[in-house]
Amino acid sequence: MAEQKPLILITNDDGITSHGIRTLVELMKQVGSVVVVAPNSPQSGMGHAITISNPIRLYPSDIFGDVPAYECSGTPADCVKLAKHHVLKDRSPDLVVSGINHGSNSSISILYSGTMSAAIEAAIEGIPAIGFSLGDFTSKADFSHAHEHILSIVRMVLERGLQRGTALNVNFPAKAAEPLKGIRICRQANAKWQEVFDERRDPHGRRYFWLAGDFVNFDSHAEDTDEYALSQNYTSVVPCHYDLTSYGMLDELKNWNL
Repeated sequence: MAEQKPLILITNDDGITSHGIRTLVELMKQVGSVVVVAPNSPQSGMGHAITISNPIRLYPSDIFGDVPAYECSGTPADCVKLAKHHVLKDRSPDLVVSGINHGSNSSISILYSGTMSAAIEAAIEGIPAIGFSLGDFTSKADFSHAHEHILSIVRMVLERGLQRGTALNVNFPAKAAEPLKGIRICRQANAKWQEVFDERRDPHGRRYFWLAGDFVNFDSHAEDTDEYALSQNYTSVVPCHYDLTSYGMLDELKNWNL
């Protein structure tokens, strides 16, 4: 009897019609059996939002030809939940891959990212997961320089597994004249967005705000971070988990007179 191929669930936050998810589908077909459950519209910046006060709609799609696919009205986290408990209820996926995101999700961006929240949702379910992102926000971004690294990382995760509750946050720099130098295992850089809210007026004179700002990297001189690896034309890989407990603060809090 032929060995059963690994079942790979693909999702994203840019929507089922994005160039990035199509690239990921074509690559994952080389590795295993593929099923896609992805948002029917862009969900960037949704973080780990889930839909609780509106119905979630799920429709089959033939957008990827013979690859089973579904478009979902919900968030990236909703897509993983529906895939795990409805679409794939008879067989849990061996791996969840999310992306390829149009835009970097390094450092603090992981907290806002729908791409990585889908991967984290899979980790919560005990499924190995990887979020892939490229530092190019254009709709026709070139992912070709990352293909080899994507396949290498996916195959290694399928072979070796991940610790339960862990997802990998993988980022690629935008395609440059030189090929990628390699893959670096990193920690998340200590950084934040310094927000600026641009106050504007609509044609009726009503006030509204547009979010803008600058990225501030407090680890700019550290060489073990994802931001540094990307700046040096490496692929960055950061292992992530969903336990947000500040363990260093536990003992101190126990000494408070609360």
